Amino acid sequence: MKMIDKKKIKVVKRTDAVAAKVNKSKMKKAPSPRASAREMVSTVTEWVSDLKQRKGEETKAAFDLLFAANRQANES
Repeated sequence: MKMIDKKKIKVVKRTDAVAAKVNKSKMKKAPSPRASAREMVSTVTEWVSDLKQRKGEETKAAFDLLFAANRQANES
């Protein structure tokens, strides 16, 4: 007696099929490598500019403090 190979058949209801199509259309495509690189460069550029600005403000505040202390010492 020979064994009969039976193929499995998956039953998909209409509502499930429609939901699957909707989910596939809502999925976003992965960004291209070029777009990802552009986004990373933009982020790092923002970090660097923020750091420069903050360091500049800190330096200015330090000089103001230093020279304010010198002025008070001279005036006394």
